[in-house]
Amino acid sequence: MKNLISIVEIPTDDFIRAVAFYQSILDVAIEEVDMGGVRMGVILSIEDTVSVVLVKGDDYKPSLHGPLIYLNAGDGMQPMLEKIQSNGGEVIVPKSEISPDMGFFALFTDTEGNKLGLHSSN
Repeated sequence: MKNLISIVEIPTDDFIRAVAFYQSILDVAIEEVDMGGVRMGVILSIEDTVSVVLVKGDDYKPSLHGPLIYLNAGDGMQPMLEKIQSNGGEVIVPKSEISPDMGFFALFTDTEGNKLGLHSSN
């Protein structure tokens, strides 16, 4: 079965700040596009993965409430947690074990006020 989720949109207030934050913590390229007055920062991904897009538009408002999205932190999340704090985000739940089989999670807020999670096997 393919991924259940195909696209995740993360609302932004300060689009440039959000692009810089996510480029730094995820160490990825973000392609900026305008779609009918809505600014979008597409986090480039490989085939058959979930697409993540930073969005700035009238109908998009950052929030601590609503669905919680977990980003894949790879084999170990500590370097990413350190980048979150040094780039203006805040770790609100530190790296915590889910179970030996399921790995670890952490929660953070980004520079825009969104609450997101991280997941890693180690």
